Amino acid sequence: VDFISRSFFPAVGVNEDPVCGSAHCGLAPFWSLRLQRNELVAFQCSSRGGRVGLKLDGDRVSLIGAGQVVVEGSFTVPDF
Repeated sequence: VDFISRSFFPAVGVNEDPVCGSAHCGLAPFWSLRLQRNELVAFQCSSRGGRVGLKLDGDRVSLIGAGQVVVEGSFTVPDF
């Protein structure tokens, strides 16, 4: 494991996100620069906990690992 994190968003009703992919997309470039590597492994130490693989390619971050769908839906964007 290259770094450990926790994610809290109480202002939007999330006391702690068990494993936050979007937060890790922001953390990956930070740790990539410091560790001088483009492939990292993170662990989010919430009560549920979870390991996230991260791969940086230019300005893109890929998340690698198992996921859990918690919401599904669709939306329509009107033509402008």
